[in-house]
Amino acid sequence: MTALKYLQAYPAALQQQVHQLIEQDRLGEYLSQRYPDKHAVQSDKALYSYALELKQEYLRNAPAIDKVLFDNRLDLTHRALGLHTAISRVQGGKLKAKKEIRIASLFKEAAPQFLKMIVVHELAHFKESDHNKAFYKLCEHMLPGYHQLEFDLRVYLTWRDMQ
Repeated sequence: MTALKYLQAYPAALQQQVHQLIEQDRLGEYLSQRYPDKHAVQSDKALYSYALELKQEYLRNAPAIDKVLFDNRLDLTHRALGLHTAISRVQGGKLKAKKEIRIASLFKEAAPQFLKMIVVHELAHFKESDHNKAFYKLCEHMLPGYHQLEFDLRVYLTWRDMQ
């Protein structure tokens, strides 16, 4: 039985269920039944608007977002599906901080739930920098069912690797 690199932290019983779907050649079918739709967010401008709406709804007091874009350089080899950065620059006598979110381009073709999950994840880093209990509580607040979506995203990444 091959190791499922995206699911290694999950219990053996869950990994076994995924292995069974792979052996029966039903993993793609499972995912397409569960997530049949594709989202309409295809441009950086649309992604910025999408992220800004989520931020306004759940994180009004968080710092402003300066840039949100799909990044072709982010991929699974770098173990990054999204990045949040805070770039500080001195302009005149003032220190300016710019907040950016970069989302891997593979999410252009993903289900809308997966795009929302990764945007929520990166937005949550504006309030909580570490992956701790408070961070995941905030993610769950912004997107109920966050943990299931994260698991299903990892299953989706496993399926993509098999293609």
